Amino acid sequence: MKKIFLILILFFGSINILNAEGNRIIAGNKDAKITIIAYESLTCSHCADFHKNVYPQLKKDYIDTGLVKIEFRHFPLDVAAFNASKISQCKSNESLKILNSLYSNQQAWVKGGNMEEINDNLKTFIKNQGFDLDFEKCINDKKIEDYVLNDRIEGTKKFKVNATPTIIINNKKFEKPLNYKNLKKSLEKLI
Repeated sequence: MKKIFLILILFFGSINILNAEGNRIIAGNKDAKITIIAYESLTCSHCADFHKNVYPQLKKDYIDTGLVKIEFRHFPLDVAAFNASKISQCKSNESLKILNSLYSNQQAWVKGGNMEEINDNLKTFIKNQGFDLDFEKCINDKKIEDYVLNDRIEGTKKFKVNATPTIIINNKKFEKPLNYKNLKKSLEKLI
């Protein structure tokens, strides 16, 4: 399945990167001095850990104070993550809520013996969480699909992303172990 996904990435590699600022999943002041870009895959347990254990403190200390904005970008590592990314992009007014819910409850929907079962679990999860969206329309929307693939392509080309989560701070790759203490040290140097 990963081979098929990589073939799709290569096939769509020639897509022009869209001017998608309006579609970005962003938390924080859009004019903040510091921009963090987080390349993530929704099936990545380390990404879920970031959302549970690092992001809340980062949000409290830097994002909510207006010092930092964070942009969550898609870097799906498999088809399940690809479909979940499309779901998170489907309702722009709820994208951040959907994204946080998918990470907070990752084990509730990332299960199944095949893609059909995983999609059924994802669909049930989204419905049970109260998100009102047309699952099939979101999964099959070519604009959203291109958008998600372009995030991955841009991450690879511009920042040499090859694993998730990868954090970029003011266009420089964060190379230290990803924990709040290391992230805080890097941010304090920029304030």
